[in-house]
Amino acid sequence: QVQLVESGGGLGQPGGSLTLSCAASAVSFSAYAMAWYRQAPGKQREWVATITNTGSTGYADSVKGRFTISRDNAKKTVYLQMNNLKPEDTAVYRCNKASSSPWSWGQGTQVTVSS
Repeated sequence: QVQLVESGGGLGQPGGSLTLSCAASAVSFSAYAMAWYRQAPGKQREWVATITNTGSTGYADSVKGRFTISRDNAKKTVYLQMNNLKPEDTAVYRCNKASSSPWSWGQGTQVTVSS
């Protein structure tokens, strides 16, 4: 059973930055494409960004140019650098493998953007 532990959220100011981390217990972490997702109150979960096992990345239009996804396979960790934060970025952020059959979801980390 793979465990995912997200951290790094908190209160951010508009225009500010936060960096999220997601540690995975998967034995073959480096083989998987990983993704970040977010869910705002009253809304469905939405995809934010993906990084493949070879390091290629993709982003939702709403975060392109502001967020950067990266990974450290030795640490089995995926990161999300969030710059130029906007109030609409407020959500619970979770990571998982980029797959139609994800692992069990972690608790996520809350990001609140407010002045």
